Amino acid sequence: MAFKSLLTILTDPDLVDGPLAQGIALSRALDAHFDALCLGVDRSQTGYYYAGANAMILQETLTRAQQESKELESRARDILSPSGIRWGTESGVAQIADITRHVAARARFSDLVVLPKPYGAEHGAELEPTIEAALFEGQAPVLVVPDKAEPKTDFKEIIIGWNESAEALNAVRAAMPFLTAADKVRVVVIDPPTHGPNRSDPGGQLSQFLARHGVRVEIDVLSKTLPRVSDVLMRHARDTESDLVVMGAYGHSRFREAILGGATRNMLEQASIPVFMAH
Repeated sequence: MAFKSLLTILTDPDLVDGPLAQGIALSRALDAHFDALCLGVDRSQTGYYYAGANAMILQETLTRAQQESKELESRARDILSPSGIRWGTESGVAQIADITRHVAARARFSDLVVLPKPYGAEHGAELEPTIEAALFEGQAPVLVVPDKAEPKTDFKEIIIGWNESAEALNAVRAAMPFLTAADKVRVVVIDPPTHGPNRSDPGGQLSQFLARHGVRVEIDVLSKTLPRVSDVLMRHARDTESDLVVMGAYGHSRFREAILGGATRNMLEQASIPVFMAH
């Protein structure tokens, strides 16, 4: 399946340029349509803030969110207008507790959602539920763009974080347009199990599957020499000068990853190159 409908969700004026630049570059290269949903986020929490608030304060938070959405849409239009691609913008207001519904409604009819990293200094609390909404409720793959990253239209060197999970396989299937166009794809297996049907050929079945699609693929089997799997994967991406990481998202529950950490959260915290994820 080709990527013909791209989407980004803009909620922070300081994080507009990266996703828009990446979306424009991909839309131009793939002859795709690019939509930007500009959300002003009311970050007050129902049940806590509202208990002691009066109508004036509630109206102030709503007015501020409406103003933010208009400013975001104006900024997006200024960037998209001279791009020469097919594009559209939409503005609206969402309470942070209800942002999932708004994101999922658009993501479910998109081939790919381009979003900024959810973690980092001055990154809002709404960025994490935005990514989760696109992945879970929207059932769309997500391309996470690091802060201040240069937009890419061709990913020549790609690594796949492979652990035989359903999430990883879904990510591989969704990323097939990028994989078939790459010069080299590395299937990275970290500390493969010593028991199991694939112990003698870790990553072999996936490599065969990819090769039949014309993907130029290699298998890299690595030891977990760093505390976290994501550390090993990102170091290998740097060592091989890779342009993109493809991986499954949230193999554990989102609650567990939020509290205890996990490969998805750790990777998104430290990613210095784009990360393609699906659930």
